[in-house]
Amino acid sequence: MIVKTNIIALLISLLSFTACQGQQKINDMKNETTNTNPLLCDPETGMCEVPNNETKDVTSNVAQTSDKKVKLVYFTDPICSSCWGIEPQLRKLKLEYGNNIDIEYRMGGLLPDWSYNSGGINKPSDVAHHWDEVSGHYDMPIDGDIWLEDPLNSSYPPSIAFKAAQLQDEEKANLFMREIREMVFLKKINIAKWEHLAIAAENVGLNVEQLKTDFEGKAKKLFEDDLKTARDFGVRGFPTIFFLDGTGNKETIYGSKPYAFYETAILKMNSTITKSEYSKNWETLFSKYNSLTAKEFSVLSGTPRIESENLLNELSIKGELKKLTTKNGAIWSLVK
Repeated sequence: MIVKTNIIALLISLLSFTACQGQQKINDMKNETTNTNPLLCDPETGMCEVPNNETKDVTSNVAQTSDKKVKLVYFTDPICSSCWGIEPQLRKLKLEYGNNIDIEYRMGGLLPDWSYNSGGINKPSDVAHHWDEVSGHYDMPIDGDIWLEDPLNSSYPPSIAFKAAQLQDEEKANLFMREIREMVFLKKINIAKWEHLAIAAENVGLNVEQLKTDFEGKAKKLFEDDLKTARDFGVRGFPTIFFLDGTGNKETIYGSKPYAFYETAILKMNSTITKSEYSKNWETLFSKYNSLTAKEFSVLSGTPRIESENLLNELSIKGELKKLTTKNGAIWSLVK
């Protein structure tokens, strides 16, 4: 009974709080004793650690950046709720330090499939209410009902599709990642299905036919390379971000952290970098990012959270913005 309980808790932890665990680590954990079980997360560090997993030298496995810029190697997954939770911090980081950082997105492979589920787990519906809980924790809208209505059988298809998008255009690939995350977290759309990935690709201006070709071809190898790199890096969960300078120095941030942690890591890599000032009015912010949650708008504009939501609601009433409401919050976008 204890083993069954631990397996259920491990699956739930995998898809919820601060550090979503990669499936490649789960099998290793099944034989660990309870005092090293990754579901025993440390609330102070915000990370569920895998024991005896040493990080290797990452600098030889990634493209090097210039001496003046800082490279961020970001291990993530399209269905990682903790990664959705740090979108406000990452968006602000791009606005303030975008000219001085390069962000390299790597896929981690959170959910290969459900075939490994033993100990009485035969469906993903147990995850639903935990996504609802994590929504409140991060103050980012997430609707867990997708796991009841149209559950994903794997996070590999959207991960491979992202690698295919990168082959076309890095910027559009990042827009694609945002698009599919909004689909799965807010709209309860199963992004493991090609027809939904195709719609997301078309929405951000990707060549859908080329994406399909690469999705079925070379993108699979790129995804496998990312999984190998994650293992080589000793990645213990998601999100994990490595900060690298041009001489091989590095800082690592595991799990979801406040904005100051990411800013400090950048400045530690290069203390001469200065942040850029940007306009914080709503028109400018929505011209930079087509859609924003109330939490994101609050973080980017410096407006108190309640005031941010009130303003966004007023703009939607006036017809300036379009509001999508879920049971756990809303997101606003420009009216096209």
